[in-house]
Amino acid sequence: MHTPKVVEAFRKVERHLFIPQNLHAEAYADHPLPIGCGQNISAPHMVAIMTELLEVEEHSNVLEVGCGSGYQAAILSEICGKGGVVSVEYVPQLAERAGEKLRNLGYSNVKVVWGDGTLGYPEKAPYDRIIVTAAAPKIPKPLVKQLSEGGRMLIPVGGRQIQTLVEVSRIDGKILEKNHMDCVFVPLVGEEGWK
Repeated sequence: MHTPKVVEAFRKVERHLFIPQNLHAEAYADHPLPIGCGQNISAPHMVAIMTELLEVEEHSNVLEVGCGSGYQAAILSEICGKGGVVSVEYVPQLAERAGEKLRNLGYSNVKVVWGDGTLGYPEKAPYDRIIVTAAAPKIPKPLVKQLSEGGRMLIPVGGRQIQTLVEVSRIDGKILEKNHMDCVFVPLVGEEGWK
């Protein structure tokens, strides 16, 4: 990590608070951990890479697709400050758990929503930044539509085994794509994702 605001967010957000208690000994190991319902919390290095590439600003309106444990949403919340984070989770139990955890920790600028993240959350669009923390077979069109001018989205795209982390930007009305690196994420399930 190189960006001071990202480093500071990682210092403030304690990962062990977002994982099952029986895994606390592994909380700061650099690998994914199961959080229940067949889902994982991403490895810290991947959270750091995606957060840095996203370049969240203090007043950014951020959409996270795949709330999971709420850890990434907490990191984003620390950075966007006066902005806000909407985090959409497909698994109802995880959405409820993450929403409660984030509220209890005082993250008042985060709204956790249960729903199909491949469709985004039009009620709060457009978004300056969109981060997708599950792998899509293709870039969901509703997410691109909800990206603001000058906005940026990061999304793992590819097959079920390995994907490419893709940056999508809207510059002067044009949609630009840039591939960053190979990665491995759980499948993004939904109307515009895996069935």
